[in-house]
Amino acid sequence: MTAPATAPMRLTVVGCSGSYPGPDSPASCYLLEQEHDGRTWRILLDLGNGALGALHRHADPLAIDAVLLSHLHADHCLDLCGYYVLRKYHPTGPQPRIPVWGPEGTADRMARAYDLPTDPGMTMEFDFLVWDGPVRIGPFTVAPVPVAHPVAAYGLRISNGGGTLVYTGDTGPTPVLDDLARDADLLLAEASFRTGDPVPPDLHLTGTDCGGVATRAGVRRLVLTHIPPWHDPQDALAEARAAYDGPIELARPGAVYEI
Repeated sequence: MTAPATAPMRLTVVGCSGSYPGPDSPASCYLLEQEHDGRTWRILLDLGNGALGALHRHADPLAIDAVLLSHLHADHCLDLCGYYVLRKYHPTGPQPRIPVWGPEGTADRMARAYDLPTDPGMTMEFDFLVWDGPVRIGPFTVAPVPVAHPVAAYGLRISNGGGTLVYTGDTGPTPVLDDLARDADLLLAEASFRTGDPVPPDLHLTGTDCGGVATRAGVRRLVLTHIPPWHDPQDALAEARAAYDGPIELARPGAVYEI
């Protein structure tokens, strides 16, 4: 008997503005869902400032199974403060703890962000776990890979046995991205910088960088994200198209991809 096909992962862009919320989008947040074992599993990739409110349009915030933080800059993690309030003081009562994966020091960082004592901080609401090799969350296998950024930061390779999503998080150019993205069905890549502008090293990618990674890694689809409001997203798109001839588009809030 043929085994049933693995259900696709469904990626929804909740927020995709780079560095801070923009006029059309919250900061970084992506909802990943999949039907598995008779239920829908839901995880969040980052929860940047402004994203929690927008999340309500796409899923019940109380139905999230885990939060995966790529790093601890505000545009990727700060709405965990609001999520703490929602889970702690919800009128149906305090909600069960859910895992929050992130760099070392995440629990203390989030406690300070909400002016809480670090003990207990938010540990009654969240089970803070440190990235240290692959983890399994329902149907998702998540492999974190350190990338190039001023703080501890991770790119994430997520598979479900049928498809692979790669999320760069925030990173400057680094050889590890080619291996991280190898043969990915969808590469969600940050494109914060423009080629030719004076930019600091080890901070962000250009559209050209993203297209180069997608080409070298044999990526099947490229989605550009994390473009700051001060840039025209069409510049990043044009750069990436010059370096990659596969399907490519700009992330936008509410966009849904099946993987």
